[in-house]
Amino acid sequence: MANPNIVNVTTIYGGNASWNLSNTLTATLLTVSADVVVKVNTILCANVDGTNAAQLDLFIDGVGTTVTGVTGTSLATTIYLAKTVNVPADDILVVVDKPFYLMENDILKGGASVASDLDLFISYEVINDA
Repeated sequence: MANPNIVNVTTIYGGNASWNLSNTLTATLLTVSADVVVKVNTILCANVDGTNAAQLDLFIDGVGTTVTGVTGTSLATTIYLAKTVNVPADDILVVVDKPFYLMENDILKGGASVASDLDLFISYEVINDA
């Protein structure tokens, strides 16, 4: 079931996740389980290097699906939230400040141009209808 009914949910749990990003630009960060949808509220990226800038790549793999009542044509299966976006030394990038949903089986992937220079923080809600 790739489209949980968010009116008839059994649980809603708020959560946060954070990573110190490696330079593997396609590292799996978060995978959405069966029977849930994840409402992402905020994504922030901080450059913890006091001297050098670093670039952020962040994308969702496995999109390509629609919800009941919506028909899509030629849907992309991978969509970037940030692609080689420069984060200056000792600075913060607001990647997302408006909510969006990750559907069942979506995978959030990403990385930094330099290992250990970027910290990524996500605030989210897991909505379960199982």
